[in-house]
Amino acid sequence: MQALNTWDDDHDDAPREPLSREQAQALLRARPGVSAWRVVGLQLAVTLGVALLAGALAGRVAAWSALWGGTVVLLPAALFAGAMRRWLVKLPPAYALFGFAFGELLKISLTVLLLLLAPRVLPAMSWPALLLGLIAVLQVYWIALLLRGKPRSSQEV
Repeated sequence: MQALNTWDDDHDDAPREPLSREQAQALLRARPGVSAWRVVGLQLAVTLGVALLAGALAGRVAAWSALWGGTVVLLPAALFAGAMRRWLVKLPPAYALFGFAFGELLKISLTVLLLLLAPRVLPAMSWPALLLGLIAVLQVYWIALLLRGKPRSSQEV
């Protein structure tokens, strides 16, 4: 029995025609994207919710720790979304790709920096609550994909 290689297409390698403006708009309506600001808003809601829950279950230290854990993800994501909105969309595609990769590197660096600053900012800290806040806010990316907008009808264009 021969192994199935899903990378090999049985299709011919004929060049494809570029999409027309109408075809591209129809494709965007059929598969709407997820707004970066919607993700940041959901992350803020989850951060506050987890902090309130941690505070109710384990007290003030856990609440502040969970809040910091959510902020570790939320702040870099918000800064990255703002950067993309302001200057990344104005760049030529090749530079935008580099800018996106560099922005992700900065986002990761800021996340690590905020984690390293946690013991200095919160001397009485609960690491489990901080990690719970961090992990809960990271899951928002998956939730945002599930909650992405419904396709718009052609009359709304």
